[in-house]
Amino acid sequence: MRAIVLFFILCFSFKTWAQQTPQSSFILVLGVAQDGGYPHIGCQKNCCKMAWKDEKLRRNVVSLALVDPKTKKWWLFEATPDIKVQLQDFRKRTNEAYPYLPEGIFITHAHIGHYTGLMEFGREVMSTSGLKVYVLPKLRSFLEQNGPWSQLVKLNNINLITLSANQPVDILNNKITAFTVPHRDEFSETAGFKIETPTKKYLFIPDIDKWSKWNKNIIDEVKNVDITMLDATFYSNTELGNRPIAEVPHPLVTETEELFSKEDRNIKNKIFLIHFNHTNPLLWDPTTQKQVLKNGFNFAKQGQIFY
Repeated sequence: MRAIVLFFILCFSFKTWAQQTPQSSFILVLGVAQDGGYPHIGCQKNCCKMAWKDEKLRRNVVSLALVDPKTKKWWLFEATPDIKVQLQDFRKRTNEAYPYLPEGIFITHAHIGHYTGLMEFGREVMSTSGLKVYVLPKLRSFLEQNGPWSQLVKLNNINLITLSANQPVDILNNKITAFTVPHRDEFSETAGFKIETPTKKYLFIPDIDKWSKWNKNIIDEVKNVDITMLDATFYSNTELGNRPIAEVPHPLVTETEELFSKEDRNIKNKIFLIHFNHTNPLLWDPTTQKQVLKNGFNFAKQGQIFY
């Protein structure tokens, strides 16, 4: 009898997932926080105290999944320090309808929140074979020439695939285009990605110094896609008390709002802010969240689906 009940529960769960899941490719948000995650190591301030006490408030480092229901394949954007949690989260949210490992991983740059999860694929942990990792040229060289990442390459745990800036790559029913943005490029260049599915166009820029430093107009770029996920590391320039915020330049949320202030609401609505530092009240303050929504913008949520 228990086996019969379990069978019907599983069938109902699959049916519910099938009914709710888009039939064309979609984006699933697996993380929204800055490189250190939320709560942040060493932080005992009010912004993190609540998340230390309540696990439900915790948020993973920025990551996206591009999911193709037709081919039952998926791709990961960013290999974060939270990758093992995010792979399990993906498995749970999709009712195990897809392979545990992605078909490939696209990485923006060599800052710790975006590539260090690759260590989980090495000899000491999963020891994967030929997992595709898509990177721009300088990041490829960095991974090939520096341990422990070079061992992943040597042992063929990962298969590095070089991307060319502004050159689209077809992955089954979807298209990915990497482009460079100005950022603190100590070890590699920094990429953003344009993701094109059969039904939508997305822009993903989790890290950039300032919009004014980019050789493209962010307003025009937003107008040319359906959804954008943009760097919102800090809300204001008063958040870091222990060091100058100029050491870690990012577009402030208030700056992005001001830049788009004269645009129609339908343009603002395309913007989903992401990559929040633990000090950013958009992570934890309902009043700030409501104000950003009132101003016509959105903020990305962990577990959110775009299609």
